[in-house]
Amino acid sequence: MDHRDFLHALPAATKASLTAKSDSAGLWHLAGHLAAIAICGALIAAHVPGWPLLLPVQGVLIIFLFTLEHEATHKTPFASERLNEAVGHLCGFLLLLPFQWFRYFHLAHHRWTNIAGKDPELAGEKPATLKAWVWHVSGLPYWIAEVRLLNDLARGRAGADYLPSPALPRIIAEARWMLAGYALVGVSLLWSPLLLWVWLVPVLLGQPALRLYLLAEHGDCPQVANMFENTRTTFTTAAVRFLAWNMPYHVEHHVHPAVPFHQLPQLHRLMKAELRVTADGYAAFTKAYLSRRM
Repeated sequence: MDHRDFLHALPAATKASLTAKSDSAGLWHLAGHLAAIAICGALIAAHVPGWPLLLPVQGVLIIFLFTLEHEATHKTPFASERLNEAVGHLCGFLLLLPFQWFRYFHLAHHRWTNIAGKDPELAGEKPATLKAWVWHVSGLPYWIAEVRLLNDLARGRAGADYLPSPALPRIIAEARWMLAGYALVGVSLLWSPLLLWVWLVPVLLGQPALRLYLLAEHGDCPQVANMFENTRTTFTTAAVRFLAWNMPYHVEHHVHPAVPFHQLPQLHRLMKAELRVTADGYAAFTKAYLSRRM
């Protein structure tokens, strides 16, 4: 069966159970994620012995808030819509990824997953050589693209096909507020380097981990409409699943995007016999990905 057949076969009661949102589940998970960031940041700020070694750890903890922002575009991490919006905007500011813009970009990705010429994620080609892979994984193309994006949006240049006209004023306003916020951060560095060491340097060092993670979602998957074929679920540790808000269950997420993160393991149990594209961990995926390019 394809993903549509699978969804059609699910009983209505099962669908209702799977799509039930929960503020408590989201807040407990968020508390754990933010506590890890706060503890690591406090150790860095205190300059404990060996504190520079904590910078990439802090970076990974912060950069994987992307997976929370990603889910917030679907309004599923929390039952409260205001909470979803607030968390999405906060994560977007920390990651230089404007939330209003990203929502429409990401929803277009879901509508046209891995279809050339339609999926906006394919506008930037997946690295096809080892040299291109190193450049991609460095994270530098991401930061360059996001700076350009924010500049264009703030100047009113928001004309992508997937951006609805009524949303453009909000998207432009958000970009301008973000740039104003970054200006204040820059001014704060004149008095204290705290944000430099607990946020800015870490996210630069943590970005490669996110690039490696994201490549596994659709990298080397067939460019077809069936979600069981164009998306990959990666089997990994409980710690990685926690950090990524269960998004390694990525086929599951694409088949039924309305299912919140805490219900994805249950959806996985229901569809695991239908999975066609999987990887036994991110190291295994990366090894296989590179072997086809060397």
